Amino acid sequence: MRKPARASTRRLIAVDGIQAAAVIAEARAALGAPSRGGISKWDASGVFQELAVADETAGPASARTLLLLYAADLAFRLRWQIRPALAEGRTVVAAPYVDTAVAFGRAAGLTPAWLTNLFRFAPRATQRRFVHVTADAAAVDGFVGFSCDRVTDGKSARRRILRETAAQLRRLDRSRPARTQTTRSPSPPPPRR
Repeated sequence: MRKPARASTRRLIAVDGIQAAAVIAEARAALGAPSRGGISKWDASGVFQELAVADETAGPASARTLLLLYAADLAFRLRWQIRPALAEGRTVVAAPYVDTAVAFGRAAGLTPAWLTNLFRFAPRATQRRFVHVTADAAAVDGFVGFSCDRVTDGKSARRRILRETAAQLRRLDRSRPARTQTTRSPSPPPPRR
């Protein structure tokens, strides 16, 4: 019979931000080495990969639809990655976690009540970290970049959503300063080609 994991050894660390490469770099730093845990990344379920290759006849997705898909992907990550690792006493870094999706939703005009209700199922992180980069140079890939490409019809609309998402994340970072660690990335890594 397996011994239950000690609560002090298992941690769920949330790393949120708009630039995917910077979020993953911070997730690796949060995990540390040698690590007894892992990183749970966005789109572990593959739902966004499927959406990316969907035929144009599927039509554009709304911000609400993208957030519903994000919640479904997060439920997948919780079921298959995060909760099993926590049960084994491991540390799990969720990159990104709930705050990135909430910030994007607020930037897209969705109500806080709807967003709170949508992510009610997600357990509270033991530690929250935010990666702040300039919105103009960020979100080439990852959830925010992917979503901006689908809900905006031009560069100015995309920049507006990116700036507002970054501002929302800064507000979330300031709203609960206890147990958070903020990382400011001097410049995002070059985009992947």
